Formats: sequence, structure tokens, C-alpha cells
Amino acid sequence: MNPGQQYRLADLRLQIARLNGGSHKTKPLAFGLRALDEHLPGGGLARGALHEIIEAGLASEFAGSTTLFTAGIAARLKGPVLWCLSRRDLFAPGLLHAGLHPDRVIYAEAEREREILPLIEEGLREKGLAAVVGEVTRMSLIASRRLQLAAEATGVTALVIRRWWTLAEKDLVHLPTAAVTRWRIEPAPSELMPAPGLGRERWQVELLRCRGAEPRTWILEACDAKGRLALPADLADRSDQAADQRAAAS
Repeated sequence: MNPGQQYRLADLRLQIARLNGGSHKTKPLAFGLRALDEHLPGGGLARGALHEIIEAGLASEFAGSTTLFTAGIAARLKGPVLWCLSRRDLFAPGLLHAGLHPDRVIYAEAEREREILPLIEEGLREKGLAAVVGEVTRMSLIASRRLQLAAEATGVTALVIRRWWTLAEKDLVHLPTAAVTRWRIEPAPSELMPAPGLGRERWQVELLRCRGAEPRTWILEACDAKGRLALPADLADRSDQAADQRAAAS
């Protein structure tokens, strides 16, 4: 079967599932921040759907902020989380810092990155999981449609962290996919504190693409021990906080 046929078949399956009511109609996962929730369709992050998260900034290849942002989302979902990866650089205490207890995480390590997407798809078929997280560089439109279809069928949320290691690979993470949302996370300057280590980290959280919503950017405090983001107190009254938008390439 050639790529064009695979694309059409995946699209047909997605349409059939929707027509048959195969997708799970569940309440979106609210961030608990009015600025975000009122902007997102349904008042939060769609469950049973595919979401992409990309890291920006000087240390993009390490995906530190993106990993914690993703862990915070998974932490607020109920049930075990399958985390698929091919590199042994995931720091369990960091997940706990973002609200995701290591006891909830099932790790699936692959020898090669190309094995990650099949692992994610297989995990999405398990209805008992809260979410499946996968770390990949390459994800084609066909592969993403398969993940979206699998997530819709079971109601398990798919969170894909797009990591890259070379400039050539960096361009791959901006190619079109079937993800319902695409986010970009970048460390932002924190509030000056009287002593180092006292302040809460800040992120620039960008919604690059979302079905039913325009791109938008927020400056937020990083996830706390319950996976919750927060609006910095010194920025809460800025009129442009919820209105700051950036055009993004899909």
C-alpha cells in the first residue's frame, strides 16, 4: 500500500469512527486558568485526542520545560500514564515536582525512535490508561492520524513531545500533523527574588495551532506539585496577557 492509499485509509477510518459515534465525548481537562480555558474550545484541553508539545529556547534538544508541561497535564488526569522514549534522560524527581508521581508512570523504552510511534498507538488502545506520552522527532501526517484515531476510539489522551537534535531535525517538528493542538514551551525570565531558588519558574506558553481557536501566547508560572499552572501576580493585571497572539507555522 503506497503512502497516498495509507493516508486515504486513515482518513476514512477517522470519518467512520466519528459517524458511528466511536469517539469518546468527555469533558475537556481544564487548566484552571481563565485565560487559557476560555480560549480553548470546550473550556480546556480535549481528552481522547492527540496533542503536540515542542520546546523552544537555547536548550531545545533537552525539552526540559516541555517535559514538565506535559507531566503537569498527565498529573491532572486520573490513572496510570505510559511514557514511551528511546533515551534514558527522563528525570523521575522532575516529574514528581510537576505533580506526576513516578508510581503512576509505566516506562516503555525502545532501542530506536521509529519504534516509539507503534508503542504510543498500542498504548492508546488500553482504555485503563490516563494518557500515553511519547518522545519523537519524526511524526508523519499518516502516523499522527493513526494516533488521533486510536485516542478517539478509547478516550485515552495522547501527548507527543517533539524532540530534535540537529538543525535538520528541527524543521521536521513544524510539518503538518493531525494533532488537535500544538504547543511550544520556552523558559521565560522569572520574578527577581531576594535569594536564588525561591521564585517559581516561568514559561512562555504558546498555542501554535488549535482546532477552533486562534494562536495565542501566555507568560505563566511553571507547574506546581499538583500539575497546575499559574498566572504570575505581577502580570495578572496586564491587559495584553490574554490577548497576546503570535502567528505560527503549522
